[in-house]
Amino acid sequence: MRVIVTRPAQEGQRWVGRLRDRGFDALALPLLAIGPAPDPAALASAAGDAHRYAALMFVSANAVAGFFSARPAIGAARCWAPGPGTAEALRNAGVPPDRIDAPAVDAAQFDSESLWQQVQGQLRSGDRLLLVRGADAQGRSQGRDWLGQQLAASGVAVDTVSAYSRALPQWDEAQRAVARGAAADGSLWLFSSSEAAANLGTLLPGQDWSGGRAIATHDRIAQAVRALGFGEVRSSLPALQDVVASIESAR
Repeated sequence: MRVIVTRPAQEGQRWVGRLRDRGFDALALPLLAIGPAPDPAALASAAGDAHRYAALMFVSANAVAGFFSARPAIGAARCWAPGPGTAEALRNAGVPPDRIDAPAVDAAQFDSESLWQQVQGQLRSGDRLLLVRGADAQGRSQGRDWLGQQLAASGVAVDTVSAYSRALPQWDEAQRAVARGAAADGSLWLFSSSEAAANLGTLLPGQDWSGGRAIATHDRIAQAVRALGFGEVRSSLPALQDVVASIESAR
């Protein structure tokens, strides 16, 4: 059974290596293209002001990489991560572990709601938080606003900066052929983004996915994959050991 890793190219290759080390036949087929920040001046300004914030919220490992490429001086700001991948990226960027807030390791999901359970009450009315996220190909900020709504209700001011851009990848004909074959040959697709699922529909319009099998790392992502037409969709936590266990159970 082959595992199709749909994460962006660089991140996807790391996952392919980790899965191959565990004996899986893994292949990278990126469904998101990651690019630089759409407004480098805005990113540089936010990085320069990072120490003025009580907390910095990073939506993903790509947000961490893009923001720290601007060499921010974060001072005493807390660093929030919605999941283990983002927390690992923060540690790799040099943030001390005791300055990182993330969902509990046994959380049912790794997302903003689970993170809020850990950080609710940490900030006071009048504090400021910088939300570091991605933007679409037109430079528009992307992401859910749920956490921002909770903070606003608590009197916390939220500023936003786009540290990277996301776009539809450019597939060659060989990649399209692999994807068409993997629609019904028993391959197991690994999705970590609802946007990736939407991009697959754009890249292969009209494709029959009723024979497709997939693992999604959040229930919302699973819903997007089912909407695409996949016949079998399992949910898994996003940590490597959980994904490996899900792959094993799908054999």
